[in-house]
Amino acid sequence: MISSLRGTVLHSAGTTVVIEVGGVGLSVQVTPQHALALRVGAEALVHTALIVREDELSLYGFQNTEELAIFDLLRGVTGVGPKSALGVLATLAPDEVADAVATENDAAFRKVSGIGPKTAKLIVVSLAGKLAAVAPRAVASVPDTAIAEQVTAALTGLGWPERIAAQAASDAVASAAPGDRVNVPVLLRSALALLGPNQPSALR
Repeated sequence: MISSLRGTVLHSAGTTVVIEVGGVGLSVQVTPQHALALRVGAEALVHTALIVREDELSLYGFQNTEELAIFDLLRGVTGVGPKSALGVLATLAPDEVADAVATENDAAFRKVSGIGPKTAKLIVVSLAGKLAAVAPRAVASVPDTAIAEQVTAALTGLGWPERIAAQAASDAVASAAPGDRVNVPVLLRSALALLGPNQPSALR
């Protein structure tokens, strides 16, 4: 497994760069933004994923380990190949991926060429709760208030007064483990536990 490359950039065209390592030029697929950041003649460190197929070996490169981790997770989603996974990272930064998954915003993934509505929803479902382990800095960027608002909306939908729902949602987020602070189902269960056995109608 080739997990990273450090060498001189020999060539850059579109989303393909060639990096010389030990006298060997290796072709690497990157996002357009990454390609622009790699200057021909300069040394570069690229985190990589090696994709092995019967008829080819392909290297995909990333600016940091967060992008690489998200790329690997995306490839685990049914219907998402390496080119589509790279397309997601060309369209969305790691924090935007985390935010889209946390807020169940599948529309963000439908902006990516080759990803339809069904696959976009599958990405949201498949990545839920997984980003904290592989990209904690990206997950940390999702505002607690945005998550709390989703939990509040779910509670009010169940009949709880908004004031009480908002307080329970806030308490649930504050007491949650770091990895659960973007997991709405987990936070909703926690908020319901905090509210106790009282019926919503009894508190109006």
